[in-house]
Amino acid sequence: MTSTVKSFFISVITFAIMIGIYHLAFYSRQVVELEDDFAKLVARTEGMQDLNDYEDISVTIPSDFILPASKARHGVVAIQAIKIKGKDWKTEKYSKTNGSGVVLSSNGYIVTNFHVIEDADNIEVRLENNREYKCKVIGFDRSTDLALLKIEAENLRYLELGNSDSLNVGEWVLAVGNPFKLNSSVTAGIVSAKGRDINIFDRQGIESFIQTDAAINPGNSGGALINTQGKVIGINTAILTYSGKYEGFSFAIPSTIVRKVVNDIREYGFVQRAWMGIGIEDIDDLSSKKLNLKYVSGVAVAVVEKDGAAQQADIRTGDVIISIGGKPAKTKADFLEVISQYSPGHELDVIIMRQGERIVKNVILRNQLNTTDLIGVRKDEILTNLGFELRDLSSNEKDRLNTKGAMVVSIMKNSKIDKTNMDPGYIITDINGNDIRNVSKLIDMIKANDGLIKLNGFYENYPNEYHYEFYK
Repeated sequence: MTSTVKSFFISVITFAIMIGIYHLAFYSRQVVELEDDFAKLVARTEGMQDLNDYEDISVTIPSDFILPASKARHGVVAIQAIKIKGKDWKTEKYSKTNGSGVVLSSNGYIVTNFHVIEDADNIEVRLENNREYKCKVIGFDRSTDLALLKIEAENLRYLELGNSDSLNVGEWVLAVGNPFKLNSSVTAGIVSAKGRDINIFDRQGIESFIQTDAAINPGNSGGALINTQGKVIGINTAILTYSGKYEGFSFAIPSTIVRKVVNDIREYGFVQRAWMGIGIEDIDDLSSKKLNLKYVSGVAVAVVEKDGAAQQADIRTGDVIISIGGKPAKTKADFLEVISQYSPGHELDVIIMRQGERIVKNVILRNQLNTTDLIGVRKDEILTNLGFELRDLSSNEKDRLNTKGAMVVSIMKNSKIDKTNMDPGYIITDINGNDIRNVSKLIDMIKANDGLIKLNGFYENYPNEYHYEFYK
């Protein structure tokens, strides 16, 4: 080999080595810079979140949605709610509301939005195979806009509730429902955000919605939002729009809330809602500075009710709640979503910031009556045939009112009870001259009487006794 050729090969090898060293050095420096920038970005936007938190996020890109869509279509039904405006059907004095529902059990329990069936006199359900059923309302919860229905059917295909807490922003989801009466329509999108409060309940309900860009339109309400495994992670409820049609912003009630509401309605007749006895506000930049917080995150305690759960746990006005039940409470919506999953009597660890100090408090949640009782609403057929729903008095009510009896929870329109002009809140203490201790005793007495029934009792805020009569 000539010296010229040797020199050429040596030059080529040297150049390659230099390129390799430069590439490695530059690439390493670039990676480090990118990682540093990402770390700074996370620190700025998430504050309390560490880079290691992202290690558990798995990325799956589905090639299609055929399997979850096929599964979901058989578990989503069309609902038609009819409200009669007059007594004569021939005059067509009635209105119809069309929506969707999700079958949750093989024996016909269906969840939907309360606004779909509100004030309906007749509710019809059509399955994906076009079979139609009359259905009854088992119960509802205005605060979450959910209702539980039941049809008389067996061996139905149903959907399982998933865990909405495990959802990540950017994850694929499908919305299944009946928009514009187009049965079993499926649309796809991603989770755009979590914990959204859009004030559709005018501050009278629990809002911590899953926001997606999966298209939903009128008729989708009450339908399923599912993940790529075909599990229900939300109930489609609302859109944000100026035109009245889909504009890219859809909202669903998280499945964690749905599960709690459905289970409570089935077991107790209504939701066993837990309370801490506080009023809370979101933290903004100004309040964060005033409270000397490191981050614009958490919920500030604005009001503490006397003798409530929070006061008993030594939570004070001015404290900032940053975690409840082991879950972060970055916003008011986060806080409400977590606490809505618990019942009176549950104990939760609540982490607060007080004057720069991190403190853990143990709180025993209570009900709206400020007790830990679980109160059940009786919907026995003999009661609903007469037209009212009852519950036993709580221990707190018995002590405060110095009485025993049964509380009227709700009264059905045009029923026998409604025609007596009785109002909800009436406390029944006597039937046909016999004292009653609870709802069970009242039911036994009604069953034993075939003629005129006389009820005696009172309303808590009115001093006089009130008497109502009706024939069984």
